[in-house]
Amino acid sequence: MNDTTTLLPTPPRDLLGGASLFLDFDGTLVELQDRPDLVHADAELIRLLARVGHALDGRLAIVTGRASERIVEMFGGIPFVIGGSHGVEFRYPGGRTAGPELPAGLPDVIDRLRAFAAAHDGVLVETKPYGAGLHYRMAPDVEDEANLLAEALAAAHGLRVQPGKMMVELRAAAGDKGAAIERLMGEAPFAGSRPVFLGDDVTDEDGFRAVAALGGAGILIGPERGTAARYRLEGVSAVRTWLSRAVEAYL
Repeated sequence: MNDTTTLLPTPPRDLLGGASLFLDFDGTLVELQDRPDLVHADAELIRLLARVGHALDGRLAIVTGRASERIVEMFGGIPFVIGGSHGVEFRYPGGRTAGPELPAGLPDVIDRLRAFAAAHDGVLVETKPYGAGLHYRMAPDVEDEANLLAEALAAAHGLRVQPGKMMVELRAAAGDKGAAIERLMGEAPFAGSRPVFLGDDVTDEDGFRAVAALGGAGILIGPERGTAARYRLEGVSAVRTWLSRAVEAYL
């Protein structure tokens, strides 16, 4: 863990040689927005990931807090694997899906979160197949109250609290991004390769630890902080530039 002020280096251009690539979405491939529904995959990103997936012979996956269905909608189909809902659910090219049973208490949780949002201007609820998120980017003063509510609901319904950037999520207790990467690394076409994972949030630390344990490398996106990542890129624009150059070097 990089807990000091030691600066992380930029990842080398040849890092993707023989690798499998796992990508967070929000804050990594696209800029964060006040409202999650305002985010979309632009044509440049769609073309870039198509090139990356081709160069890596399909060893490409998006591992995200978003529902996998939403990623499919944004990309108009999926030439890559998706580990959605923080790696709880999986969607493969061709339409095959996998995931646990839905949490029984989720409808009640969503009702409670919506009631909280209705009572606080600027707070939004994002529903997912295996959870729900409370976004307070436009109402930062409710952060403590939102987190207390999430902790209480998680305890009452056997759910997991997943903090994020100006949001908190309640979701199925099983799985995380690290476990998702470990699972996919045991499957074709990823098995036998070296994993690389890019992410920006504290939710991505499980992924950084997982790829390090598997002989790969994590790449932190954004400002320096304590992290299990080995490398760092400044932001979304830097990610896209590095991916484009890395693919050129790989090809």
